Amino acid sequence: MNKIKIITDSTSYIDKDYALEKDISVIPLSYTFEGETYKEGFTGEFDDFFKRLSKSEDFPVTSQPAAGDFLEEYEKALKKYDEIIVLTISSKLSGTYNSALLARSMSEEDRIFVIDSKQAASNLKILVEDAIDMIESGKNREEIISHIVEKEKRMAIYFTVGTLEYLKRGGRLNTVSSVIGSVLNIKPIISLKDGELGLLEKTRGKNKAVKKIIETIPSDVKRIGVCHILNYDEAVSLKEKLIKEFPKALITIDELGPIVGAHLGPETIGVCYS
Repeated sequence: MNKIKIITDSTSYIDKDYALEKDISVIPLSYTFEGETYKEGFTGEFDDFFKRLSKSEDFPVTSQPAAGDFLEEYEKALKKYDEIIVLTISSKLSGTYNSALLARSMSEEDRIFVIDSKQAASNLKILVEDAIDMIESGKNREEIISHIVEKEKRMAIYFTVGTLEYLKRGGRLNTVSSVIGSVLNIKPIISLKDGELGLLEKTRGKNKAVKKIIETIPSDVKRIGVCHILNYDEAVSLKEKLIKEFPKALITIDELGPIVGAHLGPETIGVCYS
C-alpha cells in the first residue's frame, strides 16, 4: 500500500499539534504590514495581528507562496512517501494553487497530485482532515481525490462582518457602499461560491445577518465550522444555537488568520459547512 503525504497551505488554519501529529506540511502564505513581511502562522497566533490592524492606517498586502516553497517540501516528502496530495485555497482567491502546480512541473514527478479545493478556512481544513482519515483507513489516492472533488461541491461558506471598513480598505467594497452601510447598519452576508467571494444579500443589523446565515444551512449538514475574528464569545453563542438546530452535526469553533481575515476585520463571524 502506497504511503500518501498531505500538503496544504496556511489558510486551512489547522491546529499546529494536529499538523505535527499527522505529518501534514503546511506551506504558509505571507503578508506585508506596516513595512514588514510575515509568514502566516497557526491558530492561536493571530490576535496580535488583528489588534494591530484595528488601530493601523496601513492595510496588509498578501502574497502566495513561491513555487520553490512547494518544491522543497515535495523533495523532502518523496524521500519518505510514495505519493503526495496537495490541497490549496481556492485558485480564485489566491495564486497558491498555481505555485503548487508550477512546483510539480519543476519536480518532473508524476507522484504529486495538486487539487484546487475551491474552498478556504474551515472547509479546507475539513478536506485535509477527511484525507488524513481516509489514508488511515487504507483508502488509496484515487479514492481520496474522488471524495475531495465530490465533497467540495456540497460545501458552502457565509460570513458577516463587524464593520464594512476592512472590505472597503481591501478594495472589496466601494466607499459609497461603505458609508451607506455604516449609517444604516447594513451588514452584508458574504459567500464563497464556485471558489470566489460574492455577496449573498444585505441585512439590517448583525443579528438578522446571523439568522439568515443559519437559515442557509441544510438540515442534513455533517460538519460546521463557526469561524470568527477576535469574536470568541459570539462564536460560542452561535455554536450553541447551531447545536440545537443541528444536533447530529460536528460543530467546531475556528479562527481566521490574516490572509483570509484581513479583508473582513475584527468581529467577523460566519460558518463553513459540509
